Amino acid sequence: MITTVLFDLDGTLLPMDQDEFVKYYFGLLAKKVAPLGYDPKTLPGNIWSGTAAMVKNDGSCTNEAAFWKRFAAIYGEDVRKDEPVFRHFYENEFNGARAACGFNPKSAETVAAIKARGLRVALATNPIFPAVATESRIRWAGLQPCDFELYTTYENSCHCKPNPAYFQDVAAALRVLPTECLMVGNDATEDLAAEALGMKVFLLTDCLINKDGRDITPYPQGSFDDLLRYIDSL
Repeated sequence: MITTVLFDLDGTLLPMDQDEFVKYYFGLLAKKVAPLGYDPKTLPGNIWSGTAAMVKNDGSCTNEAAFWKRFAAIYGEDVRKDEPVFRHFYENEFNGARAACGFNPKSAETVAAIKARGLRVALATNPIFPAVATESRIRWAGLQPCDFELYTTYENSCHCKPNPAYFQDVAAALRVLPTECLMVGNDATEDLAAEALGMKVFLLTDCLINKDGRDITPYPQGSFDDLLRYIDSL
């Protein structure tokens, strides 16, 4: 029996072309930190290196710690004095990246409809962003952080998708069995990884990502309306 619905954010509740969003976001960040001596040409690759460290996190530290450890290995320990500047960016200029995203009123409507059915709802977005950035993106989608029992961030998480341990952590935080959860996402690699724990999965296809060319025909998929019909069928 499904008691809890886990939603991805980027490309699921918040429509976007991921590549376009990242390009826009990195451009804003580079402009912010260039005066501190960060080369705009090499910064994106180094941010990705820090992201890779979070994806490979073995659970021994938070994703935040994993990122900054890698970032300091690239730029030197003095980089940590710039953490307040990066935090200020996510609190302010990062909001400009909303221009690279779409909007679908069905996102908030669907979350409300699922809660009205008596189900719990949490936000299982890949925890590679600070909480303030995740909270902003939730609002861009027409929702509020308080709409979710939990939303994962790089401060409160020790694993990332597609590691099944990430989904185990989410279930444990919510005190539910993985088999009670339905994971709703748009990425055939990252979100379908929840299946390894016995979670049911639903692929929202509006902004589908399937970089590995995986056969997704066996999985329930479609629009928000299709999702509600699937939930009702359960």
